[in-house]
Amino acid sequence: MMDWELEMQLASRLIVATVLGGLIGLERLWHRREAGVRTYASVAMGACVFALVSQHIPGADPSRMAANIVTGVGFLGAGIIMRNGNRTHGLTTAATIWATAAVGTGVGYGMYMLSSLAALIIFLILVAHHLPWLGAKYEHSTEDKDNL
Repeated sequence: MMDWELEMQLASRLIVATVLGGLIGLERLWHRREAGVRTYASVAMGACVFALVSQHIPGADPSRMAANIVTGVGFLGAGIIMRNGNRTHGLTTAATIWATAAVGTGVGYGMYMLSSLAALIIFLILVAHHLPWLGAKYEHSTEDKDNL
């Protein structure tokens, strides 16, 4: 028989992870990056589902599932990073997708405060580049502009 109280708790975690991922993706959308709301929301939601499922498989070790989320999202990030001569594109997108998976995993394990704080920090890291006093400093940097 289905435990509706548990199912509602799991569903609420899934919604929280999706919303936090989507909020991070908003910054990427506003600045016209390839990965946006749908990508970030999907990564956080998927990581959350894996974390939730890993807690409900009899005899399973949830830490193994978490380790595989890290590895799997790392491969996703590797596909985003492009090199063109001496310039590298996509590092920030790859890194923040990886960090967004951590947000989703944290929500899946019920760590709402930690995950919300992590989502806020990721968002602030992305927004910080667009501050006039910091953005100008980066314009003279050798880093790729996508990394900002």
